[in-house]
Amino acid sequence: MNTYAWLIKREFWENRAIWVVPSVIGVLLVLLALFGRGQFITLTTPQQSHVVGQMVLSAFGVTFFVVMSIYSTWYLLDCLYGDRKDRSVLFWKSLPISDTATVLSKLLVALIVIPLVYFVAADVTTLLIAFIVSVRASAALGGALWHADLWLQLQILWLYVIITTAIWFLPVAAWLMVISAWAKRAVMLWTVLPPLALYLGERWIFGTRYVAVALHDRLLGYAPQAFHTGADSSFWITTTFDKDQIITPSSIWALLDPAGFFSSPQTWIGVAVGAALVAGAIQLRLRRTEI
Repeated sequence: MNTYAWLIKREFWENRAIWVVPSVIGVLLVLLALFGRGQFITLTTPQQSHVVGQMVLSAFGVTFFVVMSIYSTWYLLDCLYGDRKDRSVLFWKSLPISDTATVLSKLLVALIVIPLVYFVAADVTTLLIAFIVSVRASAALGGALWHADLWLQLQILWLYVIITTAIWFLPVAAWLMVISAWAKRAVMLWTVLPPLALYLGERWIFGTRYVAVALHDRLLGYAPQAFHTGADSSFWITTTFDKDQIITPSSIWALLDPAGFFSSPQTWIGVAVGAALVAGAIQLRLRRTEI
C-alpha cells in the first residue's frame, strides 16, 4: 500500500493539472457569482425552491464532471506515452517498483483519484457560491441552495457516479492505456483507427454492425444501466414557474439504479475486457521503453 500511495503522490507531482484545473474552474465560477449580473427568479412555493436548488447544484456538478472526463481521457492517453517520450521511463524502471504497480496506480488515479479531486472542488465551489447567492439574491432563492437533504443526495450521487463510471468505462480506460503504452506518436489517431478499421471491415465484409453497436453501448450506454431513465411517472415531478413547466426527478434517490447496474451482464463483460486490456498495457510497459 505504501508503494501505491507513493506512486499516486508522484502523479500529483508530475501532473499538477490534476488539482490546478478544478481549482481554476472553481475560482472562475465563484468570481462569476460575485460579479456577474443576472435576473434572479422569484420562488413562491417550497417545491419551486427545491427544484431550483436541485437544478443549480446539479449544474455545477455537471460542469466539473464534463471537464473531469475530458482531462481524465487526456491523462490516460499521456500517462505511459509521456514517460517513454521524455525517457523518464528508464529512471522509473531502475527503481524497485514493478510495471504492474505503475500501470495500476495510473489507472487508479484516472478512474478514482481525479474524480475525487473534482468532487471535492465541486463541493467547495458550490458552498461558496451558495453563500454568495444567499447574500446577493432574495432570501427565497438563497434558501433554495441550502436544503440539507439535497446536499446529502448530491454527495451520494457523486460517489455513486465515481464508482459506477470507473467500472463501466474500465475497458475504455484500459484501451487508452494500451495505446499510450504502445504508440510511438499520434496517440489520439491510434486510439480511433483500430475501432474504425474494425467497423469498416465488418461492414464491408459481413454487412453487419456488431462493432458499432458494441462501441455505442459502451460509450453511450452508461446512463440507462446506472439510472432509472424510463417514463415511469413515479420518478418525475412537474413544477410550474409562471407559464413554464419543468420536469425533474422526484428525488436523486429515485434516479439511482444500483441493482440494475450491478446485475447487468454488460457491466461484468466490460470488466473482463478491461482486465484483459490492463494486462496488455502492463506487458507493453514491460517491453516498450523509449520512443
